[in-house]
Amino acid sequence: MSPRPEFHPLQAEEIARAFQEQGVEYLFIGKSGAILLGYPGATQDVDVFPARSPENGRRIVAALRQIGFDIGPELERDIMAGKDFVQLKAGPFDVDLVFAPDGIPSFPAAQARGRTEGVFHVANLRDIIASKRASGRKKDLIELPLLESFRLEYEKRHAPALRTATEIARSTPKVSIAAKADPPPAKRRHGAAGKH
Repeated sequence: MSPRPEFHPLQAEEIARAFQEQGVEYLFIGKSGAILLGYPGATQDVDVFPARSPENGRRIVAALRQIGFDIGPELERDIMAGKDFVQLKAGPFDVDLVFAPDGIPSFPAAQARGRTEGVFHVANLRDIIASKRASGRKKDLIELPLLESFRLEYEKRHAPALRTATEIARSTPKVSIAAKADPPPAKRRHGAAGKH
């Protein structure tokens, strides 16, 4: 079997256009997502973080078939069910659908922090880095210092700074349930105190 070609942004563009036509909710993540934001690296596949729902799964299947992926019944069920990790190799290039990426708590939160660069919906670099750190894979850990350096430069050029869901949760003041339940203090009637 011949080696697969390296990731190229044109592959992501093919996916992005097909996903747009079918109305797929997704973000590019992983090293391919970082490359779409300008990171000078190489990878073998396209990493996609789709929203997990049967309807979005149907749209993903239709979009991938449209661009030449052979998706049999078992693979279709996995995509429709939003299986945590679905690897696609029977197509023009390799695609990993990651419905539950390490280090990213939810799709809606990641989508709110994501960026749109042309036709690409991309997770923010802090989420991409958090996911790579949480995976604990040696190849990802080796890449982290380079990704962090790139993130610093990227954020200088694209202020304001992006934050992960964990950072936002840590900075949000917590309100006690008891404080919410206490009734407001009774109002004093004016003039009542000095009269006899």
